[in-house]
Amino acid sequence: MGMNKNTVLAWATFIMIVVGCALILLGAFRYDDVAGWGFASVGIGFFAIAWVFNALKGRV
Repeated sequence: MGMNKNTVLAWATFIMIVVGCALILLGAFRYDDVAGWGFASVGIGFFAIAWVFNALKGRV
């Protein structure tokens, strides 16, 4: 079972969405101070990179 480039990008997108959700949830529920804002903003950044990976599928 080989993985081509599109499959790798799909898995990377899925993993980054899961990690982004985890970071946003950590920022919302675990850290109530300024660190929570940092966790949430990094989670949103993970979503942006996952969006780029999703857009690259079929083009590389």
